[in-house]
Amino acid sequence: MILRNLFVTFLAFVAWGIQTNAGEIPRKEYPRPQFERKTWLNLNGEWDYAFDFTNIGMEKEFHKATTFSGKITVPFPPESKLSGVEHKDFINHIWYHRIIRRPEEWAGKNVILNFGAVYFNSEIYIDGKLVGRHFGGSSSFGFDITGYVEDGLEHHLVVRASSDLRSMMQSAGKQSLLLNSHGCQYTRTTGIWQTVWLEAVASAGLQSVHALTDIDQKQLVIHPRFYRDSYKNTLRIVLQENNKKIGTVCVKAANSSVAVFSLKNVRLWSPESPFLYDVLYQVLDENGKVIDEVTSYVGMRKVHIEGNKIYLNNKPYYQRLVLDQGFYPDGIWTAPSDEALKRDIEISMAAGFNGARLHQKAFEERFYYWADKLGYITWGEAPSWGMDANSIEVARNFLQEWSELVLRDRNHPSLLIWTPMNEEWWPDHIQYPRFTADLYDLTKSLDPTRPVNDASGGCHIKTDIWTVHSYEQDPAALKDALYKDGVFFQTPNNPQGVPSANVGFNGLGVDSPYPFPKYEGDMPYLIDEVGGIKWVETKDKSNTDSSWGYSTPPATQEEFLQRLESQIDAILSLKEYVWGYCYTQLTDVEQEQNGIFFYDRRSKFDLKLISRIFSKTPRE
Repeated sequence: MILRNLFVTFLAFVAWGIQTNAGEIPRKEYPRPQFERKTWLNLNGEWDYAFDFTNIGMEKEFHKATTFSGKITVPFPPESKLSGVEHKDFINHIWYHRIIRRPEEWAGKNVILNFGAVYFNSEIYIDGKLVGRHFGGSSSFGFDITGYVEDGLEHHLVVRASSDLRSMMQSAGKQSLLLNSHGCQYTRTTGIWQTVWLEAVASAGLQSVHALTDIDQKQLVIHPRFYRDSYKNTLRIVLQENNKKIGTVCVKAANSSVAVFSLKNVRLWSPESPFLYDVLYQVLDENGKVIDEVTSYVGMRKVHIEGNKIYLNNKPYYQRLVLDQGFYPDGIWTAPSDEALKRDIEISMAAGFNGARLHQKAFEERFYYWADKLGYITWGEAPSWGMDANSIEVARNFLQEWSELVLRDRNHPSLLIWTPMNEEWWPDHIQYPRFTADLYDLTKSLDPTRPVNDASGGCHIKTDIWTVHSYEQDPAALKDALYKDGVFFQTPNNPQGVPSANVGFNGLGVDSPYPFPKYEGDMPYLIDEVGGIKWVETKDKSNTDSSWGYSTPPATQEEFLQRLESQIDAILSLKEYVWGYCYTQLTDVEQEQNGIFFYDRRSKFDLKLISRIFSKTPRE
């Protein structure tokens, strides 16, 4: 059976004209490891492309193209070195083309064309016919192209990607809105920046699942969703522990079905013991034949809030996080390899952190996979910077894309907190409070199992966690800023994060006509941006266009380590009030040089010394 599958896969690669040497395909791993099918084809590699700076591609009928003159390596964005293009200026429109074929082995199956992510809006054409559109640059999407492709024939796949960063009508994250990178804004990402792939799926196959882990009742509850209901079909779910079958549940292949596993001895997922159960999903027809099969996994764990603490598996869990922005010198937003994603987690853990706030970028699913496997806490965030949060159009676009991200990632046990926005400040307009409240409610309706941090370090409207940012460098002043004499620091008031007791809640010194909430001690209070201590290799430690960071850098490594440890000790001493921190940041990113590691992931310091500091926990 194994030899047969290998032979079919080989034929499929040949039929599609894809390189059979897997080593030549960039990002060759399956992009959706928690919902994996065997019958799939990776479309990464060399594509044709054309820029369309004047937006006349449709007039020139680019959607009907059979070739473009440029060559680009997908899935790397055209701004990156790995793409082979390295165009760093603004790209408002880019067109992609490649030839596809439908393998004969897929006869009787539907063909799904999947995109990990395309920034920002996209249109998909096959042989000049519009297949579909997607709005949003971070969430994954797919289209059923069965009716557009025929066995044995070549078809022309064309993708149009559009972006208008400076309109403020789309979320940019840390992409620079100026021509060049500056401060804490960096090189842009446009077009296809995650894996493109095809897979064969039965017309009544499994489309998705929502796996709810109930450790209190020792249950695993699974809500399946199918491409279409079929009362005659059955969904068989097999749960395995260390390759040993421990349970099987069969339900009707209907979107109203619910599958429940009762577990006698639950093995929990945690950073200390990241155990994962394997799950096999099989759709059977009325004769018992398997017509669709998906492999997956689940981690049994629970996250909730009681009082001012965050609990993991019903125990208070202090979070020692690092800010990870997910930029790479050669791939920008796209990791050069799967190993690079894994390596970022490994170096963070080696530095003493137990997790990361995934900052101003929707990380790809492979990152969450490695976090699940390695035992690494994550906070899921979207690239909210750059958008006008007072715009109803922006709110409509963001709510849609965020919902797609929540649905995509909600089964990952490593993901503990949703943080849709960062440092949003719109205190003088009624749209922002409405938008934020809707965002909170939407997130809770899609995933009631996780706390929501509505706007990290920003203007909180409706939230489960109170977060503040401060880059105060003096440890004593930092401690007093966070909590002193019964008063909590509400918001940062300037770029250095130095608070003032006389500043209104909105943190900008602006009187607001709207009654924003204040922290009353009834929820977890975290400083989820702190530190940012700059350290560079050269003697020049001034803030320049080519070297930027917070405050005055230390003169020596010894001074750096002393300042760092004093800041962490100050936060830990407030354990009754401050329940975790996020240090800025894991790596340098371009000109911002306040990472524990350099941009190329080399360590700046003796990791034993760094790990000793970040591994500290609050004293009992």
